[in-house]
Amino acid sequence: MLQELNMTPQEFLIEMATHFYDLGKMTMGQARNFASIDQITFQKELSKRNISIKYEVEDLMDDLKAMEAYKQKLNK
Repeated sequence: MLQELNMTPQEFLIEMATHFYDLGKMTMGQARNFASIDQITFQKELSKRNISIKYEVEDLMDDLKAMEAYKQKLNK
C-alpha cells in the first residue's frame, strides 16, 4: 500500500502523527515518539502542513512552574 501512496514507512508515520496531533488525538510528545523524530523535526513537519502548535494556558502554567523549580535549584 505504501508503494501505491509513493511513501516510505517513515513518511507514513510522520503523516499519521501530524494528523493525529492536529485532531487532538495525540500530544506533541506522543506524536513525535510515534513518528520516531525529535521535537524540532516534528515542529518543522507541522509547519510544512500549516498545522499550528497547540499551546494552552495549562501548558504555560506548567512551563512557568518548571522554570521556577529550575531557578530554585540553581540558587541552592
